[in-house]
Amino acid sequence: MISNWLDNIWLIPCYSLLGAMLSVTWFPAITRKTGPRPAGYVNILMTFLSFVHAIAALIVAWGQPAYALSFPWLDVGGLSFTIDLQISAVNIGAIVLIAGLNLLAQIYAVGYMEMDWGWGRFFALLALFEAGMTSLVICDSLFFSYVILEILTLGTYLLVGIWYNQSLVVTGARDAFLTKRVGDLFLLVGVVGLLPLTGTWNFTELAVWAKTTDVNPITITLVTLALMVGPMGKCAQFPLHLWLDEAMEGPLPSTILRNSVVVATGAWILIKLQPLIALSPFTQQAVIAIGAATALGTVLIAIAQIDVKRSLSYLTSAFMGLIFIAVGTGEIFSAYSLILAHALAIALLLMSVGSIISNNISQDLTLIGGLWKRRPISGLCFLIGTLGLIGFPPFGGFWAMVNLISHLWEKNFDLAELLLLINGLIAFSLMRVFGLIWGGKPKQMTERSVEPLWLIVLPMTILAGLVLHTPQLLTSWGMIADWSVLTSPDALLLLGSSTVGLGTAASLYLNQKVSKPIQLPLTSLQNFFAYDFYTPKLYKVTIVGLVGGISERMFWFDRFFVDGVGNFFGLATLFSGQNLRYSTFGQLQLYALTIMIGIGALLLLLFKPTF
Repeated sequence: MISNWLDNIWLIPCYSLLGAMLSVTWFPAITRKTGPRPAGYVNILMTFLSFVHAIAALIVAWGQPAYALSFPWLDVGGLSFTIDLQISAVNIGAIVLIAGLNLLAQIYAVGYMEMDWGWGRFFALLALFEAGMTSLVICDSLFFSYVILEILTLGTYLLVGIWYNQSLVVTGARDAFLTKRVGDLFLLVGVVGLLPLTGTWNFTELAVWAKTTDVNPITITLVTLALMVGPMGKCAQFPLHLWLDEAMEGPLPSTILRNSVVVATGAWILIKLQPLIALSPFTQQAVIAIGAATALGTVLIAIAQIDVKRSLSYLTSAFMGLIFIAVGTGEIFSAYSLILAHALAIALLLMSVGSIISNNISQDLTLIGGLWKRRPISGLCFLIGTLGLIGFPPFGGFWAMVNLISHLWEKNFDLAELLLLINGLIAFSLMRVFGLIWGGKPKQMTERSVEPLWLIVLPMTILAGLVLHTPQLLTSWGMIADWSVLTSPDALLLLGSSTVGLGTAASLYLNQKVSKPIQLPLTSLQNFFAYDFYTPKLYKVTIVGLVGGISERMFWFDRFFVDGVGNFFGLATLFSGQNLRYSTFGQLQLYALTIMIGIGALLLLLFKPTF
């Protein structure tokens, strides 16, 4: 009986789609009679079924070899499209993670959005995200993975812009959509260009092809660079990182899902493409360079932010940058471990700050403070999420980073040092947020702040328990084979960088003798970090300015030349027709004379002698 759960794993996305379709039926006429809550309850039930199905399938698949399923879809013109699926413990484990986090986020949303009447649209879009991501992780076709990523891009636009009566929300949704479309366009170019080279879009077959092929280096470099840009956009990497910051305008429950697992869809595709990337040393270096620049740059930007959601969003980009480094250096196991550790920890951090925003209204860190005595549960959950994200033993982030740094010492000493620096800066940034929210004295916004509804606290504490028990889970899954690593030099260096980052931030932001806000001595440098390296202005000067200038000139050419010539001939025809109608006498010789005069005039114009 239970083996059927594994054979029918492809049904899991259907549960979410069914919940989305049922939620759409709660249009305003029905909502006025029943209220919006049934739409949320239906989706929670469907997500719970997906979660149970995935766990049952994982029990069967654990320790078993991966196998493939294929469904024919279209066969035309010698081109065959099949929906290829790969069933493995890793893929099903990813589905468990996605369904579990979405279930907690939906329960969290019931408490967080209790006064919102747009539940039908909101929960339907959350279900669309779940269906897309669960389809993506079992999909073994690059072509259909691209199609799913396009659906997720549309879902991001709709979910970020769900409060469409607010101008900032609409702008954020538009900018997020357009930025991700840039990466999607390059990814499409790579997908189309890859098929003539390999003859397949199947990831498993592509990996086999990469081991035996002798391809032109320039060709594979161009194709893999195009394929790389797609994950860059999805993972919010430089210079396509601004969309994640803009997406913070959406509801926080959707931010929990987006920042934990949605951004990791790009990393998932990048991992699948790693055998192809390994064929081009230039593309490998490009992946490493982009990841390193994003990780270091965005963590510096995060430290300078006063909006708590934006501060955490930039840390998400930084962590995705570490995954890019892992893929570029060929450390696939570390990349998977980083995805798992980041998803659990960042979701917990966002739930913790969301509980503050829910009844303190403001997201401004300068207006909040002194909440340790009033909000101890949220504070403890934030600290647990902090330890789970950074390289602090024995939590999940530590095991992912120690495995990566142990290989970086051998391959690239500079990258290992950079990883230690980034880990310390992430620890500093998170402790800074903790100190500004829970440290110091209460302010006007926090004088009467209390823990929120149990629907917000319950999923937050459950997730905190998962983060605390991540080492036990990793051990039972065989991902931690030797606990003696805790005393290795790599582990001690990671612990040292985490301790220095946490300790430095605590001495500044938990010390009431230090005046707040703390700023760098150079105002220009402070603004450089706070305003995202002036990347939006750079966009306007370069890409936006170029496109705008070309568009204005094309508009002028179309308006005054194309339309002008057309309007001229139209007016000439209208004028001549108006005049000719008065010369209609019914006499053939007059018509012939008129035609001959016209032809003669045209011949004179064409063959007029030049002197």
